[in-house]
Amino acid sequence: MKQDKVSIVIAPDAFKESLTADEAATAIAEGFKRVLPEADYHLAAVSDGGEGLIETMLFAKEGSRIKASAHDPIGRKIESEFGWVDSEQLAIIEIAKVSGIELISPFDRNPLHTTSFGTGELILAALDHGAKKILIGLGGSATNDGGVGMLQALGVQFFDHNGNPLGQGGRALLELAEIDLSKLDPRLFNVEVEVACDVKNPLTGTNGASAVFGPQKGATPQMVGMLDRALGQLADVVKHDMGKEIDNIQGAGAAGGMGAALMGFLDAKLHSGIELVIEHLNLRNHIKSADLVITGEGQLDEQTLFGKTPIGVAECAKEYGVPVIGVAGALGANSEKLLEAGFNAIFSCSPGVITLDDALKNGGENLTALSENIARLIAFNLPKATN
Repeated sequence: MKQDKVSIVIAPDAFKESLTADEAATAIAEGFKRVLPEADYHLAAVSDGGEGLIETMLFAKEGSRIKASAHDPIGRKIESEFGWVDSEQLAIIEIAKVSGIELISPFDRNPLHTTSFGTGELILAALDHGAKKILIGLGGSATNDGGVGMLQALGVQFFDHNGNPLGQGGRALLELAEIDLSKLDPRLFNVEVEVACDVKNPLTGTNGASAVFGPQKGATPQMVGMLDRALGQLADVVKHDMGKEIDNIQGAGAAGGMGAALMGFLDAKLHSGIELVIEHLNLRNHIKSADLVITGEGQLDEQTLFGKTPIGVAECAKEYGVPVIGVAGALGANSEKLLEAGFNAIFSCSPGVITLDDALKNGGENLTALSENIARLIAFNLPKATN
């Protein structure tokens, strides 16, 4: 015990299609409070930089959601949004909300044609709102255009071999011959851009954006080769016209190459999504004085080890010798590896053999029931909490 009253940090990510991170944290806390009502609780809705980043940041800071019109990956005008923290003049953008794969049907998912133009429009809307800092979460994109669509919206001009303006989509990059930065929105030179990202892939090659993520976005094997060559052409022209190497930078392949565009053209600082979120939420200070940390997401498995929210929270807890428990809707393949990486225990909240629909529908109830049982178990070692 570090103090007279038990301190518990509850910091989950969203349980996709069932609970937001905020709802998951609340459900866990409800279960614990049934057993340990006198404990001190710190709840944090956490994100690894993908979907849920706005929710996470606005949960921790006094902020609001600002509506903005933009174009989705296939050029339809939609109403999107960004988060706004007025005290910091900070805009929070999730590319999933404007250039995201879930915005378009499987039939329309073709990375030869989808564009990141809408993300650039949201950046412009943030600048119009007075942003001095912009935090961009790269996750869930439908595009493989190297961020060129985004840059076109911001004023960068791209030309083909005949001097014509380049079209949109990943395939168009095969014709790229020249880049003109003279019309890039000048406000960007006075704005700090940070990028939250949970992948380290380079722009091209067997581990690049096209090969690894292209198939998820609708790319056939033939498309993958074409898209990889297209991104290679972008890297070559950037090196020739701008003197910058964007191909092999760690994280360049994030969001179909948007990581490369943000770093190469906007001098953005790329961070591990979960590490950046932990810093912004000041979560480290809460964890280091805690007696217990609870984290989790929809499924805990071997993939959790690769920069996802729960492993980031667990590693932070491990630094300070604080025990950490992982909770999930399901435990997937090789989930036991999490026990070697900092977790003291992991649990599924599934009450038995149930359908996926039932699991998603009753996620909050099941998570609260699991949390109550965990609290009953650990209460044996936290006698002061029940006084």
